[in-house]
Amino acid sequence: MASVSFLLKEPNAVKATPIFAFLSFDGQRAKIYTGLSILPKQWLKADQRAQVRGYPENGSLNDTLELAEKQLLACYGDHRAQGLLPTTEALREAIVPVPAEAQVATAAISFWQHMEEWLSLKRASGLLGTAKTYATAARHLRDFARVNKYAVDFDTITPAFGDRFTAYLMGPANLTDNTISKVLSRIKVFMKWAAARGLHTNVYYLKLNWARREPDVMTLTADELAHLAALPLPAGSYLDNARGLFLLSCYTGLRYSDLVSIRPEHVRGTMLRLVMHKTKDVVAVPLRPEAAALVAQMATGELRPVANQVLNRFLKELGQRAELATPVEVVRYRGGKRESETLPKWQRLTCHTGRRTFATLALEQGLRPELVMKITGHKSWASFKRYVNITADVVSREFHRVYGGA
Repeated sequence: MASVSFLLKEPNAVKATPIFAFLSFDGQRAKIYTGLSILPKQWLKADQRAQVRGYPENGSLNDTLELAEKQLLACYGDHRAQGLLPTTEALREAIVPVPAEAQVATAAISFWQHMEEWLSLKRASGLLGTAKTYATAARHLRDFARVNKYAVDFDTITPAFGDRFTAYLMGPANLTDNTISKVLSRIKVFMKWAAARGLHTNVYYLKLNWARREPDVMTLTADELAHLAALPLPAGSYLDNARGLFLLSCYTGLRYSDLVSIRPEHVRGTMLRLVMHKTKDVVAVPLRPEAAALVAQMATGELRPVANQVLNRFLKELGQRAELATPVEVVRYRGGKRESETLPKWQRLTCHTGRRTFATLALEQGLRPELVMKITGHKSWASFKRYVNITADVVSREFHRVYGGA
């Protein structure tokens, strides 16, 4: 059961001090800045509300706190219903007031209303991660409209709009080429949705494109995975728990959202059969003995779900402790210009590394590509290949196995 409390940053201060909200849930406690402040002498500590008697203006502040409490609990409930735990960022966004788009032309109001309707449908679909990417694209579009005083509407998405919007994304927004490509693709999805409902006849949006470069795929080698699995850790510790979740992803190829949603009824003998959150497709995943043991631990509560953002942080700590320090080059492109930095592998370790590691090692160990794609749920080689990282050593070994030589 989740609960919300409100505390002052400096309860003994003589001037106004910030009010923080604390959401307690599933053994965790998230701290969220409300954006509100109050003089400590006007704060009722026992009630966790502002004193109204003698300070009638505090009534609206209390109303805002009541709303924030409802929004935080609703955010938690929405995530928990999907088998997820909310991140601090998601909780913070839940209580951020929606700014009035005063600088956006009145003619664009219907456009933004339709976009909000579309975003609501995306959120209602249950794919919170996907919905968040669409909301981010919408935010960039709103920011562009405000900064450039551009009246964005269905009929103003023109060649001139495309030039100005991409210039904004490259400049003030400082996005990489791949992120710009994603933002434009999300806007195109919305425009296609709106066109299908007869809201516009504009076809220029179809030409909104930006060159995308496939990023290098980082995976663990078989030796690194075995080393991580054998790393001595206190049983039941947060790192041991994070390792269990990560290993299960490496052994099954499941996404984070599917991983933390595993229930006993999904187990069918030596198979795991469930509906994938992202695609709604039914997938059957064979369970190797190590994976079956971890699934059993999830059923008993020994292996506990952790919020995605928190798990990623734990995995970096775990990778550092395991000394996964192989140098990895991170390459990004901005406006076609190459930027690179070299990091130890542990700094790039995330839950999604597990899914990529599964796909790569399965191919290296001889499983046919179409079978691996069946397990991961990929329907095309184009999308699947982004998960594969066959190393030069493996290519050389397999080449010489077939043709002889060194």
